[in-house]
Amino acid sequence: MMTTRLAFLLLPGLALLGACASGVPNALALSGTQWRVVSIDGDAPAVPGKAKVEFHGTRIGANVGCNGMGGDFRVDGNRLIAGPLMATRMFCDGPVWGQEQAINALLAAAPQIERSGTTLRLDSGGHTVELQQVG
Repeated sequence: MMTTRLAFLLLPGLALLGACASGVPNALALSGTQWRVVSIDGDAPAVPGKAKVEFHGTRIGANVGCNGMGGDFRVDGNRLIAGPLMATRMFCDGPVWGQEQAINALLAAAPQIERSGTTLRLDSGGHTVELQQVG
């Protein structure tokens, strides 16, 4: 009887550890984390000081240097499901505009997500973003 209770209490924790060890985080593992954008489709961010992605509770926020976007998120298997996303609508010119469109398309496409320590990679097949955890 005690063994059954112990297993019942330990199994959820072991499942969470297994998800982290496999490189596929769950929403709880991402909540409260902040990430610096290292690359978007292989290129460095046009505005590196502002390029970031943050997870707070069940909300995601992203900015690559011009407009901010955000909305709800969840992790389903190895996919990040975000949306609906809302964004500010300031005029952006140059490379930052293209990178902003890439991030928006990436998040809308339920990208595959892979975490290895302090590195996070989102890949939708059409776009890829590499992130480094802050703090």
